[in-house]
Amino acid sequence: MQPPYVTASQIAGISGLSHGFFGRRGGVSAGDYTSLNAGEGSADSPRHIAENRARISGAIGSRWLLSCYQVHSPDVVRVTGPWTERPPADAMVTDRPGLGLCVLSADCTPVLFADPDKGIIGAAHAGWKGALAGVLLRTVEAMEALGADRARIRAAIGPTIQQASYEVGPEFRGSFLARDASSEDLFIPGQADRWQFDLPGFCARQLTGAGLSEVGNLGHDTCAMEDIYFSNRRRNLRGEADYGRNASVIAISG
Repeated sequence: MQPPYVTASQIAGISGLSHGFFGRRGGVSAGDYTSLNAGEGSADSPRHIAENRARISGAIGSRWLLSCYQVHSPDVVRVTGPWTERPPADAMVTDRPGLGLCVLSADCTPVLFADPDKGIIGAAHAGWKGALAGVLLRTVEAMEALGADRARIRAAIGPTIQQASYEVGPEFRGSFLARDASSEDLFIPGQADRWQFDLPGFCARQLTGAGLSEVGNLGHDTCAMEDIYFSNRRRNLRGEADYGRNASVIAISG
């Protein structure tokens, strides 16, 4: 069974590449993980996770599906082949075929990258910590080290928590603005002393400012779109024990 997924116009149609943003549909997991949980770090059945990831890999057409041990860092890994132990990092780049670069998320912002001329791809996991630390710009730089040209790189922001669902406190806003005062307009007043933060807007601004060819935002809200996506924010609001992870994948054919 092939699970459903959506694609981004910025990357769709590039010869020799495949990609997809997968949610919670089309897998074998049950309970809080229903049903396409791709998260190797979750407490779901390893057998179910493996089957779900095999289905995702099959849908994309990659020989391997590779995910990092994501730690909300700016660190990027150059992928030259499959691995058995996940490296601690939050982004990957490659110019090798058959390697599905798989970012896991459940509200954080997944971004897929491609240089259509050079056949170089990247995938990044950008929570607010990683985004503020520069994981997206580091991914662009790592692609450039492989021969990409940032003026040709296209980036697609996948399903993530959108501003309407991302309520933060004044402490969060204060500490964030202390590190990036230019992002003040990405906070809008919420209830009482709360604020609504535009995380994908912050990511898009960074990428546009870096001089990329195209930057798009799918606009899907993981927290609000319960039937389609896993969400850690929603899990916390409900006091659930754990949560599944959505998969965002890009691969070079071959």
